[in-house]
Amino acid sequence: MTPVQAINHIGIAVRSIDAQRPFYEGTLGAVFEGLETVPDQKVRVGFFRIGDVRLELLEPTDPTSTVVAFLEKRGEGLHHVAFTVAGIEDRIAELKQSGVRMIDDAPRPGAHHMRIAFLHPKCTFGVLTELCEPAVLKDEG
Repeated sequence: MTPVQAINHIGIAVRSIDAQRPFYEGTLGAVFEGLETVPDQKVRVGFFRIGDVRLELLEPTDPTSTVVAFLEKRGEGLHHVAFTVAGIEDRIAELKQSGVRMIDDAPRPGAHHMRIAFLHPKCTFGVLTELCEPAVLKDEG
């Protein structure tokens, strides 16, 4: 099995990025890096940096977002841990072959120009786990 390369980010489900931003910036000293809306996932993502670690605050933008269901069931808090991988398609195939249940059988677009896939938390001891691979950006030149 090919190992992951690093922790990419920690995802935190929130009802309002704006309401929590003062805590992350003022109390923890995190550096706010910006906002991005991910229409396919029906979330707005707030990016914060603390040293080498990125935090992503996930705010639902639609009542049908999976983050809404998460918030209703568990409340605000830790949503997922994401790991950087190389060759995400091969990693998904390896995991499936070893019996790991995937939420995503193929990579999909994520925030920060990433290709992502989630492992089902029932196969990861209750931790929603995300694989991330930087998308290859086409040269516009």
